[in-house]
Amino acid sequence: MCKRFISLILTAALVLSLGLCACGKSEETTKKKKKVKKTTKTEVIDTDETDDTDIPGDPSDPSDPTDKTDPTDDPFAQPDPTDPLDGGNGQKVGISMPTKLLRRWDEDGKNLKRQLEEDGYTVDLQYADNDVSIQNSQIESMINSGCKVLVIAPIDGFSLGNVVEEAQAANIPVIAYDRLIWDTEGVTYYASFDNYMAGLIQGEYIRQNLDLDYSDGPYNLEIFAGDPGDFNAVFFYSGAMDVLRPYIDSGKLVVRSGQVDFQDVATSAWRTEDAQNRMDAIISSFYSDGAVLDAVLCSNDSTALGVTNSLEAMYVGNYPVITGQDCDLANMKNILNGKQSMSVFKDTRSLVDRTVLMVEQILTGAEVEINDTSTYNNGVINVPSFLVAPIFADKNNYKEVLIDSGYYTEDQLS
Repeated sequence: MCKRFISLILTAALVLSLGLCACGKSEETTKKKKKVKKTTKTEVIDTDETDDTDIPGDPSDPSDPTDKTDPTDDPFAQPDPTDPLDGGNGQKVGISMPTKLLRRWDEDGKNLKRQLEEDGYTVDLQYADNDVSIQNSQIESMINSGCKVLVIAPIDGFSLGNVVEEAQAANIPVIAYDRLIWDTEGVTYYASFDNYMAGLIQGEYIRQNLDLDYSDGPYNLEIFAGDPGDFNAVFFYSGAMDVLRPYIDSGKLVVRSGQVDFQDVATSAWRTEDAQNRMDAIISSFYSDGAVLDAVLCSNDSTALGVTNSLEAMYVGNYPVITGQDCDLANMKNILNGKQSMSVFKDTRSLVDRTVLMVEQILTGAEVEINDTSTYNNGVINVPSFLVAPIFADKNNYKEVLIDSGYYTEDQLS
């Protein structure tokens, strides 16, 4: 199963990367409207082309297609949860979350429930205690109890095919929430973040901060990717490497360790200690002679934390450009202290808002807005998707991104 999973995600990443240029410039794609089920209508939104002179995801850049201020023009603008389409009239929505123990899933479930209930819907919210059999049983109960739409964040995306096909047979649309459900045609929509763009942002940040297009180099780079069994980790890696690989191939970026391929740079379970141990070994073998480390591509904040811990203990030079993702509190403090450079921010509140809108569009018979029809193939179908654009936070914009939005307070970051 693992080998098959890796094959699928690598194929998906390859298909996606062929549609985008190496310097991170998104190619505008014309997408056709697709009717997924008899009871749902789908509207495909085209997104703007990314300006290759700017880092995508920069909220301070007025030309950035991911930074829109007019909600009437922005395909990524967040819907107003206080403005329901036609009111819920008590229609029942089932929400299946993996666990309450992880703050993210607990809050996402509660926020989805709150917004839908405020708009007049009845909500059956269930947490499955990270037990696949419990999640299957809970979803079956939702189907039998009259739910009109199911929102499912799977514990194991390969273990829900039969139950979502039961939903399909009952004409109940299924939205896979932030994790894809595999090997079934029973998934109606996928709501997630644009994980390729997250990697693209990281690669562009390194490209611009090292001034790779206008400086002589060479510059030394090391690479830390995510868990090899995580579907999203390949997209993060692919987005960043589509920006950076041309500079590696030309010799302007040098990976002294020689560790470049995904399987060589993957970090099991995204563990901080694994990243730290590997960085320790890299420093000892390749940078103990005084060689300068200019940048470290880290796919997320837990790997970035391991890298900065290692650098603090073993590296004698200045901190390199270090990327991250998630805007974890410890990492944001490192950014403010000059130990990490940036972190991609995927605000799950935005994903909740978008998912609520999709549910309401389904239940009111409105066009369901999607912006991707080709990236996420689950082994059976291309799942129509709405991918929320991530942004990034660094020392220059963290107040706007994280404090003004209410995600953190100044006291938390001090």
